[in-house]
Amino acid sequence: MPTISMFYGIIIRMYANDHEPKHFHALYQGNEATFDFNGDIMQGVMPNKQRKIISAWAQIHTDELEANWVLSQNKEELFRIDSLR
Repeated sequence: MPTISMFYGIIIRMYANDHEPKHFHALYQGNEATFDFNGDIMQGVMPNKQRKIISAWAQIHTDELEANWVLSQNKEELFRIDSLR
């Protein structure tokens, strides 16, 4: 599963040819959750502070997440998305 971004100890990944609905995976210190492209948690567990950071990141990078989703569905190489600064 390619890592598409990393920030504040959070790893963001997207599976190649993953199932609908559109989403990404976030990992932080043993916690893992899936988020939709609006930054809402869909499944899993994430500490509140990191959940808010991930949500903000997703809202800023929705277009890039959408583009990577299309690439993943076509089994093409995904590109890195900027971290939060």
